[in-house]
Amino acid sequence: MSRIRPTLLAAALAFALGAGCTRPSETRMEAEADAPVKAKAEHHRRAEAAAESERLAVAADGLPSSQPLYAPSAPPPTGAAPAAPVLRTPVPEVNTENYARFEDNGIVRTAENPVSTFSIDVDTGSYSNVRRMLNAGRLPPKDAVRVEEMLNYFDYAYPAPDSREQPFASRVELAPAPWNPRRLLMQVGLKGYSVPAAEIPAANLVFLVDTSGSMYSDDKLPLLKQAFAQLVPRLRAQDRVSIVAYAGSAGLVLPPTPGDRHGEILDALNRLEAGGSTNGGEGIELAYAVAKQAFIENGVNRILLASDGDFNVGIRDPRALETRIEAGRESGVAFSVLGFGGGNYNDALAERLADAGNGNYAYTDNLMEARKVLVEEMGSTLLTIAGDVKVQVEFNPSTVAEYRLIGYENRTLAREDFNNDRVDAGEIGAGHDVTALYEICLLGMGCDSSDPLRYGKVPATAPHADELAYLKLRYKLPGDEHSVLMEQPVRRSQVRDTASGDLRFAAAVVAFADLLRGGGNTGDFDWARVEALARDARGDDPWGHRGEFLQLVGMARSLSEARQPGIAAIHEE
Repeated sequence: MSRIRPTLLAAALAFALGAGCTRPSETRMEAEADAPVKAKAEHHRRAEAAAESERLAVAADGLPSSQPLYAPSAPPPTGAAPAAPVLRTPVPEVNTENYARFEDNGIVRTAENPVSTFSIDVDTGSYSNVRRMLNAGRLPPKDAVRVEEMLNYFDYAYPAPDSREQPFASRVELAPAPWNPRRLLMQVGLKGYSVPAAEIPAANLVFLVDTSGSMYSDDKLPLLKQAFAQLVPRLRAQDRVSIVAYAGSAGLVLPPTPGDRHGEILDALNRLEAGGSTNGGEGIELAYAVAKQAFIENGVNRILLASDGDFNVGIRDPRALETRIEAGRESGVAFSVLGFGGGNYNDALAERLADAGNGNYAYTDNLMEARKVLVEEMGSTLLTIAGDVKVQVEFNPSTVAEYRLIGYENRTLAREDFNNDRVDAGEIGAGHDVTALYEICLLGMGCDSSDPLRYGKVPATAPHADELAYLKLRYKLPGDEHSVLMEQPVRRSQVRDTASGDLRFAAAVVAFADLLRGGGNTGDFDWARVEALARDARGDDPWGHRGEFLQLVGMARSLSEARQPGIAAIHEE
């Protein structure tokens, strides 16, 4: 009987393993909710099945595993016709990166809805992830660009609070928008007090490391190990460090160990190897058990998940994972996420899990970013100084015709949530900067985007005719159940003719993000004007972050100008 060629055997086995029955009586809503998870799981299952089938077929044919993809078979007997070469096609790489869809905030008429409420966000993952894609020579998908995370990547030199009794200070600046001088940008900046590294309370840190097969590439597990290695020299005797690894199953690589045993910690990191599927649910359960065992009262208790977010075994439903992490948060253990890699990166899940765990979300695309997050900003990454921080702005309909909150689309809150201390919101770490921008149109400036309602409310002319808005902030001190209120008016007299360098740079970041998302909010403000604005506002740049931003603008401009119409359509999908 003739032997089946390896490629045919591999294809047949892969098809057979990939086929199956669909679940009966599944509702439409459930099917749509599970679709991204199912697609990923199916892709991994088929890829692994095809790879295993190929390996078995190659072994059956007597070919070594190092045989080239295109190789002739054994020489035929003398006088016989040469055998056809054996062509083995590798399983193609499929990009399954996952980003949560959202639409930009719209313009709101103040007379119809004067109040804007949202939770603060200190995440920066979107910026470094976008940088990774631009450096790879491709424009990011629209939904990978979250403008608040782009803004919050940079430091804007906000004044720090005078004492620790008030965990952060606020600053408001108003000046004309560079893309429309008749409209104003209102910048709300918060600055948390800085805590020297030596004064950070004892920390109980659990490194939860994804060692699944998808983490083998250089930009994943190898980079992850180097990233954590940079933090190790900063650990102290009073700290406790544990390492939990998960793949097909979870395991304790390093039990709770004093932080000054640097050699033991580094040795445990170096032993990590990638292989197997990704049982993230089991890894999270073990990480919480270890965190509970080493819990430090009045200390920093935090799990740092390092992963590409591709959970394909165990608990895969995002809501189930969030519920588990929310329960851990209530027990005093925060949960942060450090993202790695591409191709199958699950940005949507990484952000959701960090939000659920009162942690921050950062994406690590190189060692410099790892140093920024884990060394330079260690205090803000590890130590929370204010929790459930909410912002509410009431605009004065007698002076402001329209407003638009720039970014924070997935952080908006109902008006009544501002006073409800049971509603979860964002956290500020030691030394953190937080930036929010509104674009506003004053009455009589001729910048209205829509007509007022014929039967709408007539704006009052008094009192507070000199005020544009009223800013309110709520926060909780660590361990407190009741929030503290800060409030201040925003007056017309605060409007400046020319924006400061920091506000101009923030505007350049906003315009850059808008162009990457399709350019719907900044008029005809093009790449050249973004670059000129950022260059003029670069200012003091000790770490080179603003200079690197200029390089990214140039890359995005070149990629955008070179893009063909067909590719542009794909980018917008």
